[in-house]
Formats: sequence, structure tokens, C-alpha cells
Amino acid sequence: QVQLVESGGGLVQAGGSLRLSCTASGNIFSFDNMGWYRQAPGKQRDLVARITRSGSANYADSVRGRFTISRDNAKNTVYLQMNSLKPEDTAVYYCNAYSVWENYWGQGTQVTVSS
Repeated sequence: QVQLVESGGGLVQAGGSLRLSCTASGNIFSFDNMGWYRQAPGKQRDLVARITRSGSANYADSVRGRFTISRDNAKNTVYLQMNSLKPEDTAVYYCNAYSVWENYWGQGTQVTVSS
């Protein structure tokens, strides 16, 4: 069992930046993908960004060019740098660790962007 702990959420004005961190209790290199998802009230949970074991990243169209996902395998931590934040980025952000055999979620961290 792997635990994922997110941090770094908060309240920020539009145009500002936040950096989310997700630290795993186990070795993240064992997972095929590490990702960030978000869920706004009344909406489904959607992929924001994902990074593979080899470091290849992909992004949702709505955040491409503003958000950057990265990983530090030595620290078992994945980051999401969020710049030029918009009110529509407001959501609970969840960290995910995925492999064919296992799929784990963090508890989520709230990001609120005020206009």
C-alpha cells in the first residue's frame, strides 16, 4: 500500500502561481505514470497533467503552456507548477500513482483562484 500526500494548495489571485507537491510513501519509479487530476464542485475528476517513468509529460489543453509537471525520483515526489492561474482552475487537485497492478490517490488539496 502506498500513501500519497499532497501539499501546496491555497488561495491565490488570478495571474498568480502555486506549486503543488505530492510525496509518496513508496518508490514512485515503480509506477508507470504519476499524475495530477482536479475536480471542481459538481463536475467530474479530470486529468490535468501526467508524467511517465521516463519523464515524458502530457497536459490537458486547458493548462498546456501554464502548468508544468515534474518528478524527483530520489525524493519520491511529483510537482505541479501552476502559473498564470485563472478562476476556472479552482478545484480540488488530486495526485495519482498508476501502474497496471496498482492505482492510488491522494486525499486532495484545494486550489482557489480569485478574480
